[in-house]
Amino acid sequence: MIEYKLLIAVIIGIAVLLFLILKLKLHAFVSLLISSIIVGLIAGMAPLDIMNTVKEGMASTLGFVATVIGLGAMFGAILEQSGGAKVIANYLVDKFGIKKAPYAMALAGFIIAIPVFFEVAFILLVPIIYALQKSTKKSLLLYALPLLAGLAVTHAFIPPTPGPIAVADIIGVDLGWVILIGAIVGFPTAVVGGILYGRYISSKIFVETPFSLDTSNEAPQNDRKPLIGTIFSIIAIPIILILLNTFVTSGLLDVSNKSIVYIISLLGHPFSALIIANIIAWYVLGIRQGFTKQQLLKITAKSMGPAGMIILITGAGGVFKQFLVNTGAGEMIAKSLADADFPILLFAFLVALLIRVIQGSATVAMITAAGLVSPILSVGNFSNFELASIVICIAAGATALSHVNDSGFWLVSQYLGITEKQTFKTWTVMTGILALTGFILVATINLIF
Repeated sequence: MIEYKLLIAVIIGIAVLLFLILKLKLHAFVSLLISSIIVGLIAGMAPLDIMNTVKEGMASTLGFVATVIGLGAMFGAILEQSGGAKVIANYLVDKFGIKKAPYAMALAGFIIAIPVFFEVAFILLVPIIYALQKSTKKSLLLYALPLLAGLAVTHAFIPPTPGPIAVADIIGVDLGWVILIGAIVGFPTAVVGGILYGRYISSKIFVETPFSLDTSNEAPQNDRKPLIGTIFSIIAIPIILILLNTFVTSGLLDVSNKSIVYIISLLGHPFSALIIANIIAWYVLGIRQGFTKQQLLKITAKSMGPAGMIILITGAGGVFKQFLVNTGAGEMIAKSLADADFPILLFAFLVALLIRVIQGSATVAMITAAGLVSPILSVGNFSNFELASIVICIAAGATALSHVNDSGFWLVSQYLGITEKQTFKTWTVMTGILALTGFILVATINLIF
């Protein structure tokens, strides 16, 4: 009887969440809090326990996530305003050549989305795919879809982007493992969804550059551009430090000197790594590029707006997870899955996919799915490798089938100058391919290792 009560509480909680977001258009932060409290009420928790659970879930989640997302947003904003994103894209196109420009755009998207938000990176690089289309007279989709695939995959798969950071923290896995598996799986996924499918669909649908669109106001404020080697080095610094710390602490890299281990542990923590990257970016991409201290202050302060929204949603997702833990619903679902011998990777993927399709936001889908999956993991003995794989499965599911309830759908439609039907055939199908490919690759890696 108790199990049925907990199951009903979870189902009603999710139903209320979707109703508040879809029907009443309430913000995801408030919707997650309300649905979490409803789960507690139906499960029979005392009022004080409900409020303490809200506080516990919010506090345990945001201690890590708020710091990393805030630092990541500031770092990305400096890179964006310095013109670094366009420098990377232009460099790769020059190196790959016109014939292999789709690969260049996929790689550009893959790299640039690490520090820069998806929407911002796409708008910044739109003029480059326009120029490629004008030069080659081929369909704009041949260059747009690889770029979008690279951006979408990194946005969901690879920290320090907000989604995987939040999911990794809720599930409780080392960030370095998520970076490692996300990178291994990510680029092949972008190739399949962006380049291979892009090549196919661009032969069926010809799209010219929408000359009426004015993107001049999106150009960086500064005319001076940093060197490509400098940009790559600065982006690589936090990733290398975090991975190095992961290798040392996990025993994959044997370091006997305690002083070196101490330094690596200190500098390789995501907090330290991103602080170092911010300081270097502030000076090298900011001061040395001609920005004043006041301009840099405004740039970094402005980046906190979108970061703050994501932080709040992530905290509310942590609250939802905490209610599943404290009510025992998570353990109940875990036992049911174990009895049914249902693969945890598939469960994580399907939950994220369903939430994504129903309510639209990839970030909300990832955080909600992580809240549902996290309590299940407490009854099993999972390695960091397995936990990181679960994070990527959630990310893959949350990438799937973007359609009219996702702002990304309309962004793509507007900037590519295509109809809603064409956006379904291109962008929506591509995100479905990305999701399925990412999941298959993660599942295959887990079967092998």
